[in-house]
Amino acid sequence: MQEIKVDQLQDLLNSFAHKDVYIHVETTNGSYASHYDEKFFNAGAFIRNVRLKYELGKVVGDAPHRVGLKLEHGWVYVQGLTHFLLDDQNRLLMAGLDYTGKLAVALEISETPFTY
Repeated sequence: MQEIKVDQLQDLLNSFAHKDVYIHVETTNGSYASHYDEKFFNAGAFIRNVRLKYELGKVVGDAPHRVGLKLEHGWVYVQGLTHFLLDDQNRLLMAGLDYTGKLAVALEISETPFTY
């Protein structure tokens, strides 16, 4: 993965617009974070293989970035993204890594369902 270059990521988001795509969204602050610190509030979200079609994808903000996908009746957005990659299966993988290099948030877009 490479650090987000807004123009490059924007071009990739545009290439998936107006197509039926599958998304994967995940946030994590450590599955067992509360185990290590009782005062730490652990929260997360996980969405996998939701099929949608977005009319506009937009990357905004200084690093870390936010990516929004405008749907017919709403938005999907992920904040805190720092890195991206178009893999050999033509999946757009975006990740937000924390200051220690650990995954904090992910947004992935694919024309085929995610199988891993």
